[in-house]
Amino acid sequence: MEFADESVQTFLNHVASAEPVPGGGSVAALSGALGAALVAMVCRLTLGKRGYEAVSAEMQALLPRAEALQRELCDLMQSDAEAYARVMDAYKMPKTTEAEKTARTRAIQNALKHASDVPLRVAELCAQVLELARPVAAQGNKHAASDGGVGALMAEAGLRGAAFNVSINLGAIDDPAFVADRRARVEKLVAAAAQAEREILRLVEGRL
Repeated sequence: MEFADESVQTFLNHVASAEPVPGGGSVAALSGALGAALVAMVCRLTLGKRGYEAVSAEMQALLPRAEALQRELCDLMQSDAEAYARVMDAYKMPKTTEAEKTARTRAIQNALKHASDVPLRVAELCAQVLELARPVAAQGNKHAASDGGVGALMAEAGLRGAAFNVSINLGAIDDPAFVADRRARVEKLVAAAAQAEREILRLVEGRL
């Protein structure tokens, strides 16, 4: 069974266990998925409500995008755990002969790159959730303004958590160009997210 199909309590028990997965990467993806779900909820609470006719078309357009982000982020909960398992399997490869050492090193490096790109994708999707949270916070149902704010907070937390997971893998990768590219992309996402979160929270606080 995949993590996204488990009960909340079962997933929490897995996270709290001594096993390394699911860990921070899967939790970051879940955080982003929860943010997307809250954006979708506010859209639904706005559609068809009197006084929000002018933003109905926009909310209708945002809804399927939020739902798609929620689905992909849920899938990435499992992908992150599988990426970590791939790294661990690579480290367990034999290293008796020079050929085995070379194959092991190559497998480790490839696995670490994959384990960096999965949370990078989580961060990118969380950034998209934040983009959707902005119009929802500004124009969505005022009675659900706090929900929109929580959605933005969850998306930003997911992005930052994913960024940590990218960075921890980059430290062991022996490809300077790859590392520089991924680090620059992460730093850009984190900086933009911090600004977006501040703006969204100001919007929410002004409507409470």
